[in-house]
Amino acid sequence: MAEAMLRNRHDTYGWLYGRFNDFGGAFSYDPEDPDNASIEVEIETASIDSNHAERNKHLRGDDFLDVERYPQATFKSTAVELDEDGTGTVTGDFSLHGVTKPVTLEVEQIGAGPDPWGGFRRGFQGSTRFALKDFGIDYDLGPASQVVEIILSIEGVRQDG
Repeated sequence: MAEAMLRNRHDTYGWLYGRFNDFGGAFSYDPEDPDNASIEVEIETASIDSNHAERNKHLRGDDFLDVERYPQATFKSTAVELDEDGTGTVTGDFSLHGVTKPVTLEVEQIGAGPDPWGGFRRGFQGSTRFALKDFGIDYDLGPASQVVEIILSIEGVRQDG
């Protein structure tokens, strides 16, 4: 179970929320060695869903995500610094719109424990903010809309062996 969302100011009027419906990835985490954790995420950019068909079409077009040219966004961690309580930062390479740059996510462990099916689950949430222009997206929606926040919520089942 996971979720990849974005949040952006809609001019000065309010927040625009969207989610990516098609994404995947993997993470590893050892509570005895949390700084050795890693995460990889792949997001299908055409799966953006803002709950408004015309806005989705615009977001998928060449003004923003340009999903025909850049069908995937990816994140691959390069450094993890977590405290014993599961809070900290994950730094990695984020690729969007043909540009790869380092970003740092503020992360927190949401929970961990046995599930009803006999497995053991652990979940984290992380977020980062960046300027769209840093990734080659320069469509002008006004000064309040130049920064976007990406939120990743992930949950995994421990794999023994």
